[in-house]
Parts: sequence; C-alpha cells; structure tokens
Amino acid sequence: MSMTCHNGMRFDLIACSCSCNASSDRLFAKSNIKGVTRNLRKSFGARKLFCFRSASLKPTVYSAKTPETVLNEISQGPLPVINVKEESSNPISLANLFEVVADDLLTLNKNLQTVNCWCRKPTSDVSCGADFWCGGKRMRPTLVFLVSRATAQLAGLKELTMKHRRLAEIIEMIHTASLIHDDVIDESDLRRGKDTVHQLYGTRVAVLAGDFMFAQSSWYLANLENMEVIKLISQVIKDFASGEIKQASSLFDCDVQLEDYLIKSYYKTASLLAASTKGAAIFSEVDCSVCENLYEYGRNLGLSFQIVDDILDFTQSAEQLGKPAGADLAKGNLTAPVIFALEKEPKLRDIIESEFSETNSLDEAIELVKSCGGIERARELAHEKANIALQSLQCLPDSEFREALEKMVLYNLERID
Repeated sequence: MSMTCHNGMRFDLIACSCSCNASSDRLFAKSNIKGVTRNLRKSFGARKLFCFRSASLKPTVYSAKTPETVLNEISQGPLPVINVKEESSNPISLANLFEVVADDLLTLNKNLQTVNCWCRKPTSDVSCGADFWCGGKRMRPTLVFLVSRATAQLAGLKELTMKHRRLAEIIEMIHTASLIHDDVIDESDLRRGKDTVHQLYGTRVAVLAGDFMFAQSSWYLANLENMEVIKLISQVIKDFASGEIKQASSLFDCDVQLEDYLIKSYYKTASLLAASTKGAAIFSEVDCSVCENLYEYGRNLGLSFQIVDDILDFTQSAEQLGKPAGADLAKGNLTAPVIFALEKEPKLRDIIESEFSETNSLDEAIELVKSCGGIERARELAHEKANIALQSLQCLPDSEFREALEKMVLYNLERID
C-alpha cells in the first residue's frame, strides 16, 4: 500500500515533508524511549521501521481481513454527534461551552464525514473513520469556532468563511492522527474506553492511517492558500516530533529543568491549540496584535491543560484515569509535580534514578511527590498559565463567544480545584 503523500502530490512548499517526515520522526523517537534510559475563579465568577512491539507483550492476533476491507468497515461506522444540550452537574461543562457553536460543530461532523478522503482510497477510509472511532470531545475545533465567531464579530463579518470551517476540520484531523500514532508508540490498548485502531487491526494499518491523515490535512491546508496559516500549522506537525524527541532524551533525568518541561509541553500539546486560535483570527482578518493575543491564549491554555493532566496522573485513581496512576513517572517522564518535588526531597532522586528497581518504589515515589508539595506548586503553575490566557482575551469585545473562551480556562482548572 503506497502512501498518497509520496506519489504525485506536491507538498514541498507546505507540509508534506513536515507532516510525513515529522510524524515518522515522532514515532521513531517514542518507539525508542525505553532504550534511551532505563486565583482564577476568584477573579472571574519505509514504515516497517515503526512496527515495533515490546517483547514483553503477549502476541496479538489480528483480523485476517485485508487492510482495505478493515479500512472500509471503520469508515462506515456510525458517526457520534456531541449532545451539546446535555446537562451536567459540574459548575462548568464542555457541553455547555460547546452549545454556543453547536451548529458549527454539527456542520463540522458532516463535513468530516463527506470530505474527499472518504471516497476512494482505503487508507484514507481508516484515517477518517478512526477519527470518529475515537469519539473525541472536539475541543480543538470548538476553540477554532469560538475564536472565529468572536473575531468575526470584531471584524464586522456576518458569517464564518469556508476557511474558518476548513481550518477546524484540519485541526481535528491533525489531532486525531497524533492520537493514533501515540497509541501505537505507547502500546495503548484503549482510548476513551474503546479498543485502539492498532489493537484491533494491527500496527501497520494504524501507522498508515495516521500518516495519511497528516498528509491529507496538508492537502487541505495548501488549498486554503494562506501562507501564514500554512507555515503556522506545518510548524505544529514539526513540533510534535520535537516534543517526542525531547521527552525521549530526558527520561529518568532528575536534572531536567522546569523550562525544559514547559518547552516539551508546548511542543506536544500547546502548539496545536495556539495555532488553532491564531489561525482562526487570521482568517477573520483582524489586527495582527489581536492574532498574537489569541496565539498567547491558545499557548497558555494548552500549557495549563497539560499541567493539569500531569497533576491528575498523581491525584486520580486508575479507574478515573483509565490507566495506572503515576504512569508517566513509571516510564521516566518527569512532569511538573515531580520536578518541584525533586527540589525538596533527595530520596526521590535516588528512587527515580534506580528506575524503580525496588519493590513498591514507584508507590513510594508517588507519595513523596504528594508530601513534598509538588502537587501544590504544579497547581499554582497551572493557575499562572491560565491567568495569562485570560488576560490575552481582553482584546476581544464582550460576547457569548468570549465568555465561552474564558470558561474553557476555568473548566480546566475545575479539574484540580
């Protein structure tokens, strides 16, 4: 099965080499990780290379169906639609935030289902089908729509343009491609409670699906014919690879600095959010200063989200997380709570540098992170980034869309407060 991005499509001026080669580098980096080392609320109401599997894993028996058959089956699956009217007991729910752009999200779902990549090529079928198979929250395209409508209001536009809508589709495709690759690399069997694509159909199909989605998103990106946005989004795919390489090179390294952690978190999480929000503003043709402010909003919201996720890795149960507590620490990935705790507890360094060779040493390390104030200091950092994100929204006029963008920040903090 040949890759479309390598046959006949000219992406050299945009994101082909970035999307295909960077995603390949990203897979290679994380596949070799094990070998590298062993207040806010107060203020605001050759792809075989990547088919590695750990020898410790039980052999997986995959379907005997051909990849083409599997791809078509996935693409024909039911398309879940977010219930934006759903009531939640939480003070702020994503459903309520999404409600103000409910019609835009419905259009997004329809467009994703009918884009050209569904029609002819089997690799694209699994790529697009896997997007819905994963059942994402659509947070990133929601941010695109919220910023698009807030800035369109500022620019005097009566309706969103095709470019606004296509940007949301591109962002969701890129995000989903990264998740498919992540599951292969991390050898994850489940995502959001469902079997991952590679678990069901094998690594080869999953890698090709992710690669195709990166390439297909590059094609749509080129057709937007806006060089500033093309460069912006292409950089995101490069950042994905850089983040994986940076993480792989610092496993079990107790000398890692907070700045290094924030750079890695930007590459892996915040870069896509920042590009999403700035790209939407660019297509509204608002002033450059507004575009930059919205870039800072996305960047700091993304950093805050990552910090909160890293806190939850220590404070939630395995059932809540859907994976063992302290999973990142067990792999040698030192996040903000650990970095802060290392400043106060020398014993923690000894345990980590031993790569948890002693029985129950991981549990001991988790307790040290909690008792040494690592969680509290990480929480302060999440609030700090959230405050910067909120300040960046002051360039927008008051509207239900700006309010939803503000509440998105608060929603994130409610997960740890």
